[in-house]
Amino acid sequence: MQALTDGGVTRMTPEAHPMAPEHLPRFVAAADGSDYLMTVMIFFVIFVILGLGVAYFTLHAMPEKMAHHSNSTQLQLISVLAMLALFTHNNLFWVGALVIAAFRPPDLITPLNSIASSLRDLTSKAAEPKTMPERETE
Repeated sequence: MQALTDGGVTRMTPEAHPMAPEHLPRFVAAADGSDYLMTVMIFFVIFVILGLGVAYFTLHAMPEKMAHHSNSTQLQLISVLAMLALFTHNNLFWVGALVIAAFRPPDLITPLNSIASSLRDLTSKAAEPKTMPERETE
């Protein structure tokens, strides 16, 4: 520090260290405590954390979005598995929900209903009494 006298007022001027370069980079903290790099990094970290959270929840909701095209029982099962995966942090539930959402289960009810209606038709025909056509007498 160098003391300067200006009309009876003594001021101190900062003197740079002899090993310091003439121009310091912008990210070096100033004497008043302002640190631009730290401020930028705080905002960057906050936005990265929020972005990762949004990406996580978007990815987590993917099986449910896929299941909206299927039947309601399958959608309920996928929703339950997705919620279990979210709250237990067990990825096996999420993978199960994704597999169930990706593959449509085979339709077993329609063939069984067709078989049942065919059997019903056969039994109703067998239960009807057979009548002989009347012969014309000569």
